[in-house]
Order: sequence, then structure tokens, then C-alpha cells
Amino acid sequence: MVTVIDTNRDVRPRHPEKEHKPANPVKKKPAWIKVRAGGSPVYEETRKIVQENNLVTVCQEAGCPNIGECWSKKHATMMIMGDTCTRACAFCNVRTGVPGKLDSEEPANVANAVAKLGLNHVVITSVDRDDLDDGGAQHFVKTIEAIRAASPHTTIEILTPDFLRKDGAIETVARAKPDVFNHNMETVASNYLTVRPGARYFHSIRLLQQVKEIDPTIFTKSGIMVGLGETRNEVLQLMDDLRSADVDFITIGQYLQPTPHHHEVMDFVTPDEFKAYETTAYSKGFLMVSSTPLTRSSHHAGEDFAKLRAAREAKLS
Repeated sequence: MVTVIDTNRDVRPRHPEKEHKPANPVKKKPAWIKVRAGGSPVYEETRKIVQENNLVTVCQEAGCPNIGECWSKKHATMMIMGDTCTRACAFCNVRTGVPGKLDSEEPANVANAVAKLGLNHVVITSVDRDDLDDGGAQHFVKTIEAIRAASPHTTIEILTPDFLRKDGAIETVARAKPDVFNHNMETVASNYLTVRPGARYFHSIRLLQQVKEIDPTIFTKSGIMVGLGETRNEVLQLMDDLRSADVDFITIGQYLQPTPHHHEVMDFVTPDEFKAYETTAYSKGFLMVSSTPLTRSSHHAGEDFAKLRAAREAKLS
């Protein structure tokens, strides 16, 4: 188990919208969910670079179970536009509230950290910024451009919010030509009202489809969590919906409950069931599938990108 200590002196409640919700006891994790703890010299070096550049990482904010492994390899997923999200998804451990102003220095700071870490592949994600006219689309573009200027050989993967009701935002980001455009569905359609109430299932499908229409060379990617009460048939339908949008890569991981006030874990899906999802997803035409209990969107992203590119080349040859 990895414990992230919050040294922020800000006393704002982290999840104000969840404060008065009934508690759901956090279930004991099964034996197959084991993670590597942090603390190695390389882990500490990664942490120092993140701190020196005043960066936020989803690794810390979301309490990712893979932080020990990833940071020990100098792999960190940068989270831009602050640490406060305007949404209140029932599964998410990122702070909820009214965000501050965008940091104009952030794109340069992210680019500097990417260069110092020597990353061949970087994942950039963000909080939802419904308060901004473009949802933060132009800030994504500035960050992509800054990384390309500082590290021209680094491939860039972005994991974006849905830019709901932000006209032109998807087009703005897609035209910056990230190597991978990831937008997570998070869960099956029937769970949206309880798990992801600020989002719309078919808007997210359409977003991924639009990216391919704008630039078919961009790899598209999406991920879901299981263990939120979904049925197998609903997961298979979601796969079909993603393939109808020509999505290349799907990730499937186990939902782990951050606190008693978050959505409860309805089921711990076994490794054999994850393997069955992987086999089915490949049969439906995905170029790349990652389906394990500890799969997360940016886990092994660099290695997976190399495999994704190779799979496309093999398909076209």
C-alpha cells in the first residue's frame, strides 16, 4: 500500500461535496492487488524534480497505486491547470472546488521537468476546468508546444477532460497533434448518473470519434474502471461503442475506493476475468489492450506506445 502524505497547509476540505454522504466502508483488497512502495533514490529524485518545478501530478493527487513503481523509473504523469477540479465524480480522489487562475509559467515548467527526467514519452492530464471558456484547451496546446521545443524527440500523450459545452475545444487540442489523444470513459453508460454525473456518455464517445476525423494519424485511447457494479455485457457494449469511434487502445483496471465517502467497490474482478476482457477486446479490433487489476491510463504508457505504433505498422504492412 502506498500512502501519500499531503503537506499542503491549505485547510480547505478536499471533497466538500462528499462530506455529508453516507460512509461506505473500504473493503479489504484481495491478494492479487499488490503494489510496490516508493522510497528508492530514483523515486526521491523524481519527487524533487516535481517539487522544484512547482508541478502537480495525478500520481499524487489521485492516490495512484503505481506511484512507487513509476517514480522509481522517473515516470510521472503531469496534471496541468491546478489541483482543483470543477467536477465531483464519485470515484475520484482529486480535490473538488473553485480552481485558481491558470499559471502562465506552467507549460514551461512542465517542459523543463520532462527534459530533466529525460522522458522518451510523457503523459499530460488535467483537472476539469468548466470555469474556463475553452475548458483549458489552449493551455494544453501551450504545454504540448513547450515540450516539443524543449524535448523534440519526446512523444506526447494527453489525457483530457471532455470539454463539455466548449465549442471548438476538441478541435483546438487535436490540431496540436499529440501522439496519443486519451479521453477516459471511466465506466459503462448505466453508471454515469451516479459515478460520473457531470459527463455525458455519448459526448465522450463522440469526442474520440472527432479526434480521428480531424487527424486519423493520432492514436486514440480510452479507459474504464471495473468493480463499479457494471455487467460483463455492458463492458462489451462499451468496447463496441469505442470501436465504432475507431479508438485504437483500451485500458481496463480495477476501481479502488479512495475514502469511505467515495463510491464503494461493488466487486473485485479477478485476474482471469481481466484476461478474458483483454482477449475479447483484441477480437473486436483494438490495436492495443491493457487489462489487469492495476492497469491505469498512464501506467507503462511509454512501453505501450511503442507496442501501439508497432501494431499499426504491422496492420498496414
